[in-house]
Amino acid sequence: MGLNIRMNLILGFLGLSLLNGLLLCKGDVHYYDFVLQETNYTRLCSTKSILTVNGSFPGPTISIRKGDTVFVNVHNQGLYGVTIHWHGVKQPRNPWHDGPEYVTQCPIKAGTNFTYEVIFSDEEGTLWWHAHSDWSRATVHGAIIILPAVGSSYPYTTPDAQETIILGSWFKGDLKAIPEEALATGGDPDLQDAYTINGQPGDLYACSKETTYRLAVDYGKTYLLRIINGVMNVENFFGIAGHSLTVVGTDGAYTKPIVTDYIMITPGQTVDVLVTMNQSLSYYYIAATPFADTVAPFDNTTTTAILQYNGEYAAPSSIPLPKLPSYNDKDAAESFINSLRSLASTEHPINVPTNITRRIYMTVSMNQIACPDSPCSGPNGNRFSASLNNITFATPSISILQAYYKRLSGVYTTDFPEEPPYFFNFTGDVGNNTLSPAAGTKVIMLSYGEAVEMVFQGTNVADAPENHPMHLHGFSFYMIGTGSGNFDKETDPKNFNLVDPPEVNSIGVPKNGWAAIRFVANNPGVWFMHCHLEIHVTWGMGMVFIVTNGPTRDTSMRQPPAYMPPCSET
Repeated sequence: MGLNIRMNLILGFLGLSLLNGLLLCKGDVHYYDFVLQETNYTRLCSTKSILTVNGSFPGPTISIRKGDTVFVNVHNQGLYGVTIHWHGVKQPRNPWHDGPEYVTQCPIKAGTNFTYEVIFSDEEGTLWWHAHSDWSRATVHGAIIILPAVGSSYPYTTPDAQETIILGSWFKGDLKAIPEEALATGGDPDLQDAYTINGQPGDLYACSKETTYRLAVDYGKTYLLRIINGVMNVENFFGIAGHSLTVVGTDGAYTKPIVTDYIMITPGQTVDVLVTMNQSLSYYYIAATPFADTVAPFDNTTTTAILQYNGEYAAPSSIPLPKLPSYNDKDAAESFINSLRSLASTEHPINVPTNITRRIYMTVSMNQIACPDSPCSGPNGNRFSASLNNITFATPSISILQAYYKRLSGVYTTDFPEEPPYFFNFTGDVGNNTLSPAAGTKVIMLSYGEAVEMVFQGTNVADAPENHPMHLHGFSFYMIGTGSGNFDKETDPKNFNLVDPPEVNSIGVPKNGWAAIRFVANNPGVWFMHCHLEIHVTWGMGMVFIVTNGPTRDTSMRQPPAYMPPCSET
């Protein structure tokens, strides 16, 4: 009898199972119905129709315990095809239900439905779900709260209460038309018109004071705030006037506690903080501002909510704002990110791979493509593009997962480069090395069980360096190091943190710098990796990993469900 078989028999008696090397609780099963529908919402003095789930913006919260399974029946009563992604959920052996459009499935056509099976494993804390089609995630998103398993508890004093804070974007324009126009002209897209907190812009925007989100709190109590960044194209600083934040988790994993006055949170990330209500009874602004160390245009406004103490007192004549870093304070952003450490305790251990079998060096670049017939609206009459290792992702017409499973040719190739086409001073004066990227649907094949180290290298190509929040589907990974300038493979690894690096699913690659991650390819399937600034995905900053099956059934991709949305006109 093999070791895995014996182990699973033993664990079965304990109500546990071993899947892909992950120790899983056999949890409960939950069922949700999501109805995608157009709903009228009024913001910033005007009313528009937006795509929502169950008529709400943000959408409904999924609340479960560690190791549970969730079935979500998505009924598309909207006007166009949409998919849903379960951001940060590893979905062991189950890429069929991961959700990125034309990577693992085709859109759920209007007038049809599809049921997702969302399998939770070792995630614990806060994640989120969102649409993964065009820019529809701006209004189609919601929280996933993963409580400790029955019989377990938080690795910190249980908070008196908890609340979810979702940062978002509001566009007055049509969310289908904005990216289409940007692609047609080759220029920048229209900017968002406001940031939001739980769907509301806040006091500092026109026609918004009456609906500002308010968080009522009791003096002396400690609250767990689950902060999710669903903003479309900008990273953010976040804080609460007069109150310290104690960071205790990020991206569905616990961290060593960090006491801070602010956090920097990129689109796609989640951060859990404890806040003790120890100030005078009054109102205090909760605020989010942009972190945009870039030459690209961005929305430089502030969204607010009100933290309001319960009790009898006169409302203040003015409400204090938190003192957040400047929009271009790169040092403040990187200081926060570099302070994160995994809890790495006996109850919440980590396992950083050390025997690396695959090394990938990935340049992350903004690019320009010449417009041969007539000038485009980008710099120098060119059109904007984006790339990884100088390949801009070309979206296929059927899903890559379907093509892989059915062994269909002509959909993708397996020659995505594992290093840049050639090396130069990526972060300095790039000279004539402003390469136009090649378009292609290319993947990297990983053998099951490979220990992967990947270094993301920011670049100054096209004179457009900035921080890029990179997100990997199907995995959490360890952020083992970051730095400025060009990565030095001889000296920089000496400073890698292999003891307690944070375990995350999204990471901000520093402007003109690098970030190194490690993970074990123990989840067979097709998994998308991309920048979580939506316009950069639109311009092609994405690629795909395919992890091959392992030697056993439990290390192999599951069979497809009986029904998948067909790859036809949507």
